[in-house]
Amino acid sequence: MTIWEVVDLRPALLAWYDANARDLPWRVRPQQHAAGLRADPYRVWLSEVMLQQTTVPHATPYFLKFLARWPTVSDLANAPDADVMGAWAGLGYYARARNLLACARAVANDHGGVFPDTEEGLRALPGLGPYTAAAVAAIAFDRPANVVDGNVERVMARLFAVEPPLPDAKPELKRLAGALVRDDRPGDWAQALMDLGATICRPKQPLCDRCPVAAHCAALAAGAPETYPRRTAKAERPHRYGVAYVLTRGDEVALVRRPPKGLLGGMLALPTSEWRADRWGEAEALSAAPADAPWRGVGEVEHGFTHFTLTLQLLRAEGDARDVIWSPRRDLDALPSVFLKAARAGLTNLL
Repeated sequence: MTIWEVVDLRPALLAWYDANARDLPWRVRPQQHAAGLRADPYRVWLSEVMLQQTTVPHATPYFLKFLARWPTVSDLANAPDADVMGAWAGLGYYARARNLLACARAVANDHGGVFPDTEEGLRALPGLGPYTAAAVAAIAFDRPANVVDGNVERVMARLFAVEPPLPDAKPELKRLAGALVRDDRPGDWAQALMDLGATICRPKQPLCDRCPVAAHCAALAAGAPETYPRRTAKAERPHRYGVAYVLTRGDEVALVRRPPKGLLGGMLALPTSEWRADRWGEAEALSAAPADAPWRGVGEVEHGFTHFTLTLQLLRAEGDARDVIWSPRRDLDALPSVFLKAARAGLTNLL
């Protein structure tokens, strides 16, 4: 793409964004921005962390609940870990919640509750990676940062018909996106690219007839934009097996808190066995149970994580146990999705 094409592309995309920007609860609309209103860095940062590996429709209710409960970064910094981890349940990728707290506490304790206003300063915060630092710098502070998420990667791959497949193409896609960044409206530009990828330049069935920059798209000119970005074949995820124990005492269910590090770290969970490559036999499943109780099988559930899939056999009993946390059944919605799924199945299958 020549410099003259860039000159044409930027105004076309920004004009499209002015007319078609998504209405998002953390966003300052372009007309408001032009009138001098600036985005709240806390809202921008919180939304960007939640949106990693999560869709806008799924993340939005969590964002609104967090904002109602902890309206400032200092409020979030002062929240107990367990409360934040519980409020995060269902969003997945729970290391994000731990990083969220670490960053909030650094902003509150080391920066007086005010986010640094440069990409470099934001990168220095714990738990805040290159993408999020660039997004907050651009959207909240109008810094000319190169903000590249999956939507932007797809737009770049199609605009320039990038042939190397992902993930190898990532550095080139980032370089191409960076060549389009200017000092003029950098926050609006970043959001315009995101919105274009989310609503027009979609992964499947892109709406090329509605695209404001279709005239510049090399993939469209080649006749197969939906085939970009190229991708290498994904390796099959390994499968693991475990046992989940649904122990009740009246209307309460026995839970444990997982270790702070590792998968689902710090989260409330059903007691489980180790997760391994082989299915558990009845005798060894009983030997790993959290209590000596009349256990019986009540089915199993399947769950997919990023790097592996899991089958949990379900054992159910009524009894008592030490070293567990008793929780009313009505509060189980705060469990991570894999354990909520197992608890619901274990309790339902009993009936």
